[in-house]
Amino acid sequence: MATLTLDRKLAILSDAAKYDASCASSGGQRRDSRDGKGLGSVTGSGICHAYTPDGRCISLLKILMTNFCIYDCAYCVNRVSSNVERARFSPEEVVQLTLEFYRRNYIEGLFLSSGIIRSPDDTMADMVRIARTLREDHGFRGYIHLKTIPDADQRLIEEAGLYADRLSINVELPTDTAVERYAPEKSPDRIRRAMADVRVLREARKERSHTGKRPPRFAPAGQSTQMIVGADGANDATILQSSTRLYSSYHLKRVYYSAFSPIPDASFALPLVRPPLVREHRLYQADWLLRFYGFEAGEITAGQADGNLDLAVDPKLAWALANRHRFPVEVNRADRETLLRIPGFGTRTVQRILATRRHRTLRYEDLARMGANLKNARPFISLPGWSPRGLTDTADLRARFAPAPEQLSLF
Repeated sequence: MATLTLDRKLAILSDAAKYDASCASSGGQRRDSRDGKGLGSVTGSGICHAYTPDGRCISLLKILMTNFCIYDCAYCVNRVSSNVERARFSPEEVVQLTLEFYRRNYIEGLFLSSGIIRSPDDTMADMVRIARTLREDHGFRGYIHLKTIPDADQRLIEEAGLYADRLSINVELPTDTAVERYAPEKSPDRIRRAMADVRVLREARKERSHTGKRPPRFAPAGQSTQMIVGADGANDATILQSSTRLYSSYHLKRVYYSAFSPIPDASFALPLVRPPLVREHRLYQADWLLRFYGFEAGEITAGQADGNLDLAVDPKLAWALANRHRFPVEVNRADRETLLRIPGFGTRTVQRILATRRHRTLRYEDLARMGANLKNARPFISLPGWSPRGLTDTADLRARFAPAPEQLSLF
């Protein structure tokens, strides 16, 4: 087999890494090299130079160490039975790339994942070696996110957390049944045990010793996970309930949803009755409601008979349309929990409303200055200067937000 150049390896393994969604970097430990020691930096809130609107950092070198894999997960393009071009970086090559890309100001950190080659322990040992070399030999103080392997020895996971800002372990699919069917070499129980181990290690290292010193921090940016949606037929209610359990059980920073698309040469295929990227977007919006707006998974999906989110409008607006008896809300009197459920009101808008109400009565024109999306909020609120009157209960209210598609003229 012909030897691949480093450029060719980079092309193959950076493309293969695009299926890894969990690469946000917020919450990292504060480190910088302005004191003249080391290389790179991480601000107190992680890497802040380039984030996409949904919070993903776009300034990480995001690669697989290898796309060889001994597993045969049916949904994975890099499974052992897949006919794709293979490549593999040595640990030294990953270190070289990271340092050279940083020096050229292309990146602020490294997101490293890998297929399983030889064994989980061998693969994890190489990933730890990369992180250790960057930190100890080159003084790299940039952000490092390692996608860890649940089957690897716990000592390797513990060592990884000493060098990486964030660890992530994929739960793969929303249900145990789906994992057992489509990824038979992976164990849902082992995945959960590995996630629990990371949680325990993080909590243990927050405690001071008897001398009052803190031990070295373990994965200070926490852990996240990734869930593939659309490969197993689970509806959105099942997916969101699974996410709720993950957040509460493992104190995750984030659950990332990766829309499944048919893979060439796949061993199975499901009809794509729901556009995968639109569905992924709605799940992220629903996840935000779970984490910051006080919603529960069941009520977000209750409006649809099949347990799926409405793709035409965002989940908060869909909930409001299905619960019109709770509106309009008197903005000057409602409590925080009620205000958070108004479409078009974000958490910052609600904070500003509550702060201003202590001093004076709010008027309709004040809301725009506070950041409210009045196009969405107008039918659901009442305050001096505005009353929706019968608008809240009009039969065509939903159509105002999701008009029927029409053919546009090309001329």
